[in-house]
Amino acid sequence: MDQQTKAALKQDKFITTTSHGLEWASENRRSVITTTAILLAVIVIVVLGAVIYNNRSDSASVAFGAAMQAYQTPLAQPDQPVPPGVKTYSSTAERAKAAGAQFADVANKYGMTPAGRNALYFEGLTQIESGQTQQAEDTLKKVSSSWDSNLAGLAKFALAQLYRDSGRNDQAIELYQDLMKKPTTTVPAGLAQLQLADVYQAEGKPDLAKKQLADLQDKDAKGPAGALAKEKLNPAPAAPAGLPPQ
Repeated sequence: MDQQTKAALKQDKFITTTSHGLEWASENRRSVITTTAILLAVIVIVVLGAVIYNNRSDSASVAFGAAMQAYQTPLAQPDQPVPPGVKTYSSTAERAKAAGAQFADVANKYGMTPAGRNALYFEGLTQIESGQTQQAEDTLKKVSSSWDSNLAGLAKFALAQLYRDSGRNDQAIELYQDLMKKPTTTVPAGLAQLQLADVYQAEGKPDLAKKQLADLQDKDAKGPAGALAKEKLNPAPAAPAGLPPQ
C-alpha cells in the first residue's frame, strides 16, 4: 500500500469518527447541555458554600472571642473604683452567667464551626460555675459525643469532676477509665489515671489508689504524670515543728 493510499485512509477514518461524534452530540444535545448545566451548578454551589462557611467561621471566631473576653473579665473587689466604661462582675457566678449567655448564642448560631463547638463546651463550664448543674451535665454530654476527640475528652474530664462534686463517683470512675483507654492530646491517659487515684483515695480505698499510682509511675517513669505519681506514693516527710520544710 503506497503512502498516498495510507494518508487517504487515515483522513477517511478521521472524517468518519468526527462525523459520528457530531451526530451523537447533535442527537444528544439536550442531554449534553443538561449535564453541563448540572456540573456548573454543583461547582457554583461548592464555591458558594465554601465562601459562606468561611464567612460564618470568621463571624463565629469574633463572637467567640467576645465571649471569652467576658469570661476572663477580672472580678471587681468591694469598694474598688471602676473606670468609666469598664465592665466588671462582682462574683464568679455573675460573670459565668453573663459569659455563658454569649457562649450559648455562639453555639446556637455557629454550631457547625470550630468556634461554635468550642463555645458549647465553654457554655457547659459556665453553667457549672453559675450553679446550673443539670444544664451543665446535659451540655457536656453533648460535647462528649463530638467527633472532635480532643474537645470530647475535655468535656468528659469536666463531666467527671461534676459527677465527683455531686457524689456520683461511680460515674466519674467510668469516665476516667474511658479516658485512660482512649487518651487525647487535651486529656492524656496519665492525667485521667491521676484523677482516678484521687477518687479511690477520697472513697477510702488507698490500696486501689496506690495500685493506680504505681502503675502510672512504671508506665510514665520519665514523664510529668509519672513524677506526680511517684511524689504521691512517696510524700516528703513533714518538717519538725519550728523548722522550715525541706
